[in-house]
Amino acid sequence: MKNDFRKMEDEMDRLATNMAVITEFSARISATLQDRHERITKLAGVHALLRKLQFLFELPSRLTKCVELGAYGQAVRYQGRARAVLQQYQHLPSFRAIQDDCQVITARLAQQLRQRFREGGSGAPEQAECVELLLALGEPAEELCEEFLAHARGRLEEELRSLEAELGPSPPAPDVLEFTDHGGSGFVSGLCQVAAAYQELFAAQGPAGAEKLAAFARELGSRYFALVERRLAQEQGGGDNSLLVRALDRFHRRLRAPGALLAAAGLAEAATEIVERVARERLGHHLQGLQAAFLGCLTDVRQALAAPRMAGKEGPGLAELLANVASSILSHIKASLASVHLFTAKEVSFSNKPYFRGEFCSQGVREGLIVGFIRSMCQTAQSFCDSPGEKGGATPPALLLLLSRLCLDYETATISYILTLTDEQFLVQDQSPVTPVSTLCAEARETARRLLTHYVKVQGLVISQMLRKSVETRDWLSTLEPRNVRAVMKRVVEDTTAIDVQVGLLYEEGVRKAQSSDSSKRTFSVYSSSRQQGRYAPSYTPSAPMDTNLLSNIQKLFSERIDVFSPVEFNKVSVLTGIIKISLKTLLECVRLRTFGRFGLQQVQVDCHFLQLYLWRFVADEELVHLLLDEVVASAALRCPDPVPMEPSVVEVICERG
Repeated sequence: MKNDFRKMEDEMDRLATNMAVITEFSARISATLQDRHERITKLAGVHALLRKLQFLFELPSRLTKCVELGAYGQAVRYQGRARAVLQQYQHLPSFRAIQDDCQVITARLAQQLRQRFREGGSGAPEQAECVELLLALGEPAEELCEEFLAHARGRLEEELRSLEAELGPSPPAPDVLEFTDHGGSGFVSGLCQVAAAYQELFAAQGPAGAEKLAAFARELGSRYFALVERRLAQEQGGGDNSLLVRALDRFHRRLRAPGALLAAAGLAEAATEIVERVARERLGHHLQGLQAAFLGCLTDVRQALAAPRMAGKEGPGLAELLANVASSILSHIKASLASVHLFTAKEVSFSNKPYFRGEFCSQGVREGLIVGFIRSMCQTAQSFCDSPGEKGGATPPALLLLLSRLCLDYETATISYILTLTDEQFLVQDQSPVTPVSTLCAEARETARRLLTHYVKVQGLVISQMLRKSVETRDWLSTLEPRNVRAVMKRVVEDTTAIDVQVGLLYEEGVRKAQSSDSSKRTFSVYSSSRQQGRYAPSYTPSAPMDTNLLSNIQKLFSERIDVFSPVEFNKVSVLTGIIKISLKTLLECVRLRTFGRFGLQQVQVDCHFLQLYLWRFVADEELVHLLLDEVVASAALRCPDPVPMEPSVVEVICERG
């Protein structure tokens, strides 16, 4: 190791000696070339200065050539390079002359740029280049700003006029998707270019320039939005939302860029408001469509009920008509839900907006469309209860019965199903209060009750009219001895049987009180028992009317009170009971207004026995029919000067023969 290090030390010494020799030679060379280096540097500086002077002297000719060739950008760059030098040495006559020549050429250049800019034949990028060159030439920025916006306004107004021409009456308007594409690629794209160029060119204008651009965009944007709304309004008559939603999606997407560039103009917010407004209008349109569909179903039911009668055939089955109406309405509701659900599809740009995630689902679709339609349907159904029955029954009784059952079915199942379907499709993220299912069900049940009650009144009125006319048009004092049941009583039984069949098609039987083993025979006893004989037979004489009336009134105190217009239950027995009570009560009131001869009383006795033979089976409690018919015969006996009743066996024979 000692030998190796000693050898290395010797080499280092030789290296140091060589370096000293090199340094000495370098110093000699530098000293020898010092004078030449200074002269070369000086000559290089002189050469550069001469080149600059040459550029300055050639500047007027260069500028002239650039202007002649249309190389305006190159000319402006030349002018920019020489401007500072010419201003610095303008006190020298030679430089002053160059500066004067350049100013003349620059003025001509600025004039040509302004002329090119004002002609407006070029596009927005070319015009922005003209403004940029004019600004570089030192033209006033405020004036250029106004001119730039004025020229941009002309181009954009031309796009607006083109859109407005498409909405004219003569040519057919393009579909809404094509219209929004045209507006997006024309006006909106042009507005974006103008905004980007303006912000790049006039950034030095500060807040005042930004507000000027925002006002410009707001004014033209409002005109564009008005045209879009006019075109969208033409789509409100269609039932399909797919094309409309696609058009709204593109319209909304196109305005994202100018909305970001021009946040102060509020274009994106205005576009969102238009989309929301169209969505609300579509909901209203679908609600009207559902209401029209419901009215159309009712018209079809009316025609189906009337056509067979006109042709002399049997009417269609109410159960089938009810099923058709229910399925048709439900299919229309599902179609409307599917159509408005397009507004909340994930791929739609505006579906993530707060309105479409909350209020549109809860207040728009659920409350406005579905709940609104159900309530409208109930109101429309209830309006049939307001029609005067005295005018010949404008509403067919079968329609009242069908609507009543429809509303009852909605109360029991359909409303809950529809609202559950709506809530599943439209995930409500809004905390606004909504109508509970129980409230709607209660409204539907009340509507069904009112319709069924009105049905009872209408049908009772029809039978009552027959009975009233049969009593009022007959001379009961001079009538012949009864040999038959009057035809009107047979008609009453026939109509009651038909009503029983009709109601049975839609409603269950209901609960009856236990019937006696032979209800028809009880009718005999009512009219022929000893208490009936004693009521209106030998003791009744004209000399003692007060006693007879007193006995009758005392008996009424102990008889059961009959409520003619008691609430109707949702079953066949209750409906028929209400109709029969109204009919027999009318018969009783009519009998009280007439005076009867002996045979007139006997005819009433025969008619009432005939009614009892058949009507008892329709009511919940046969005692009801017994009491009312008993009251009719007793009232006729009180108004008979010679009350001699017919033998029960004879009454029975006549009724059986009838």
